[in-house]
Amino acid sequence: MSESPDAPQLPARRRSRWPWIAAAAAVVVAAGAVIAITTSGDDDGGDATTVRIGVADASAPYWKTYQDLAKQRLNVTVNLVNFSDYSQPNPALKEKQLELNQFQHIQYLANYNATSGDDLQPIGATAVYPLPLYSLKFKTPQEFPAGAKVAIPNDAINQARGLLVLQAAGLVTLKGGGTAFSSTADVESKKVDVVTLDASQTAGALQAGSVAGAIVNNNYATSAKLPRDNAIFQDDPASASAAPYVNIFTARKADKDNATYLKLAELYHDPAVEKGVQEANGNVAVLRTVAAADLQALLTTVQDQAVAAGKK
Repeated sequence: MSESPDAPQLPARRRSRWPWIAAAAAVVVAAGAVIAITTSGDDDGGDATTVRIGVADASAPYWKTYQDLAKQRLNVTVNLVNFSDYSQPNPALKEKQLELNQFQHIQYLANYNATSGDDLQPIGATAVYPLPLYSLKFKTPQEFPAGAKVAIPNDAINQARGLLVLQAAGLVTLKGGGTAFSSTADVESKKVDVVTLDASQTAGALQAGSVAGAIVNNNYATSAKLPRDNAIFQDDPASASAAPYVNIFTARKADKDNATYLKLAELYHDPAVEKGVQEANGNVAVLRTVAAADLQALLTTVQDQAVAAGKK
């Protein structure tokens, strides 16, 4: 989902297919946006097209860059509309109030499709935002003593990812290796005691000293002024377990091959836009380009996991 992180060194970016795509079946809000498009011509960009983009961060300067490039290169006029409620964009897309959205990652979309019965599809990737484990007492996960308390978010989406981070750090073991829908009930063995809190409270618990470590989403870490130096571990954006957390452009199934929509998704990766994305997100975004077909295959796998987890 949409993030507002602080600024570590940008991890190396890969521009080709992800190495975890082939393995996704086994294991499996960046800057958010919602796009509505009304066209007065064909999909080849010859005639003028007006695009209404609903965004979660309309004030971010990179959207102005995106608007200018859309007009110059695609003859598309982009009008921004801000969304503050993440529950709205997907139903609006279903009801044809929008034509695309870009506010969510694969896991969020899979959960939505599984629970709503919709069949929205990803058509382009934007970025992955690593999820850090922070500690003010220890420098590595290995230093946590047995029974130390570690806080993770209690909402289903962030709880599963937090547990996968703890597993990658060697602090817990999850049933079946874990999935994007794992919960604390799936912890088979553990070195630390996992405490679930509202995502907005994990940083405060860490700073108050009530936990020795905490999974903190980047936006909350920024709000709490947690130094990035205190992030002692994070998930690998290229790993299979991080695969469901790539942020995406999403379309209705009938529009997943629409040429204009695909070009709009590609435009996000213009160097000028990407530079603005990094500036808006403290250089923690790991920018990704992934083929639409690969994203759709990954979505199918994660949706199957959602159904198996009882989300349907």
